[in-house]
Amino acid sequence: MTEVATARRSRITPEREAELYGAVLDLLREVGYDALTMDAVAARTKSSKATLYRQWGGKAELVAKAVRHNKPGPSLEEIDTGSLKGDLHSLTRRSDDCDLEANSALMRGLAMAIHGNPDLLKAFREHLIEPEMAEFRRVLQRAIDRGEVRADNPALDYMIHMMIGGFAARSIIDEQPPTQDFLLSYIDAVVLPALCA
Repeated sequence: MTEVATARRSRITPEREAELYGAVLDLLREVGYDALTMDAVAARTKSSKATLYRQWGGKAELVAKAVRHNKPGPSLEEIDTGSLKGDLHSLTRRSDDCDLEANSALMRGLAMAIHGNPDLLKAFREHLIEPEMAEFRRVLQRAIDRGEVRADNPALDYMIHMMIGGFAARSIIDEQPPTQDFLLSYIDAVVLPALCA
């Protein structure tokens, strides 16, 4: 049964999958998660609803995978500059200011939707949160191995919170989108001193 499901799922080419994910993100930006329907995705992408459900199971998984696919540039796993500062700066430089602004608005909307939707939370945990946390743990382990960070530093458990916090709070507190300059200075002033103390 699993082999049949895998064979069915493999019919979508990577190019077609990227096109579908782009359309999903466009629709999310236009109508938000709650108003997004599989009918709308099918119409926008000229797909059958049956294909969408067979490939992704439902809206929550489709949205989570679309957001994950949209992450720019090399993954954290592929970034290894030889220093924690270099790795975090490289991560930040993957997106230009326009992308950061668009992604900030999208993530604010999805964060609100997650609160009332356990399926979306589960999909985000599986496809975004847990993989990102695993990547950050590898980056931190390299920093520990290089002697930049103490293994018993209590800030290690809060690194992802610090990174997301700076990104999310910029628009709330300063009423401005996050920019590369802001995030790089935030990393230097807040994240690195906490981790390298």
